[in-house]
Amino acid sequence: MKVLAAMSGGVDSAVAAARAVEAGHEVVGVHLALSRMPGTLRTGSRGCCTIEDSMDAQRAANILGIPYYVWDFSEKFKEEVVDDFIAEYEAGRTPNPCMRCNERIKFAALLEKALALGFDAVCTGHYATILTGDDGELELHRSNAYAKDQSYVLGVLTTKELKHAYFPIGASASKDDIRAEASARGLAVANKPDSYDICFIPEGDTQDWLADKLGEKEGEIVDRSGNVLGQHSGAHGFTIGQRKGLNIGRPAADGKPRFVLEIRPKTNQVVVGSHAALAVTELAGSRFTWCGSEPKDATTWFEADVQVRAHADAVPCMAAVVDGEIVMKLRDPLMGVAPGQTAVLYVGTRVLGQATIDRTVSALSVEAETIGA
Repeated sequence: MKVLAAMSGGVDSAVAAARAVEAGHEVVGVHLALSRMPGTLRTGSRGCCTIEDSMDAQRAANILGIPYYVWDFSEKFKEEVVDDFIAEYEAGRTPNPCMRCNERIKFAALLEKALALGFDAVCTGHYATILTGDDGELELHRSNAYAKDQSYVLGVLTTKELKHAYFPIGASASKDDIRAEASARGLAVANKPDSYDICFIPEGDTQDWLADKLGEKEGEIVDRSGNVLGQHSGAHGFTIGQRKGLNIGRPAADGKPRFVLEIRPKTNQVVVGSHAALAVTELAGSRFTWCGSEPKDATTWFEADVQVRAHADAVPCMAAVVDGEIVMKLRDPLMGVAPGQTAVLYVGTRVLGQATIDRTVSALSVEAETIGA
């Protein structure tokens, strides 16, 4: 099999490429240049896709004895991930840029180019497993290394993309085992820290970065009844569930802290309230896809689990496609879920599909008031 190994410069992708070589595949390494500032250097574990990462990937490819290339996807990345991130915040939503990157860059643009060049599969260092179901169709499942499981961020993969995805370390027992294997193979990235934070905001200050892009736009901070409690300089500086930095100036009537419940871009208002008001009992989204074969009758309610953050636990729900959107009714409320986040559906360990959350329903609403509609 002719395999294109996406090499980020980290230990996982390096070991994945090594295993692909060891399995006898014809492997070519490629690093995606996503930054529009190629001179950017990584600081510890902050950021990724830097010039340092490119050099680390190059060294790993040299040790493995495979051809290595750098492909410039920076313009595509800006359009599909960075600009989308800014637009979503401007619209009062909370996006997940890693999901967009996997969806539109690593498993869309990259795979499209790989197939055009005659490759059979794209290999990455993700912790997830592809299995064949009882119906003969491919399914995406959680990794055995549950603590490192990355199936959530792969929930955007389509049936076609699953057929050309290859995760050599997906069933690995632990990250420690991968680091030990990298060391034994002589790979210098064996002890390289994992990256975190948003790769195009390596300083880690998302709100400051957004303020620079979107500027200031004063508006009101209000409670659920519409009473004005204070002013803000930009709604993009707030996220659902935020407690600190509200600058309201006076305590709530019950003396308890207040939290951001909702962001209303049309009126440029930030709505705050009690912690209990963060609880939601229903999620829904019209932008959804199935990962592998879809349920036989998705319009009939079925049991599943839903996960709304990469490192959160999945919770039981009932799901169905209703009037063009996937609706997920939660068995128990979730706290602080925002429109723009990604909800990934599971049946057991299998990833069934995903949706970008358009709206939520508050657990405190007597008349099932919809937030984020």
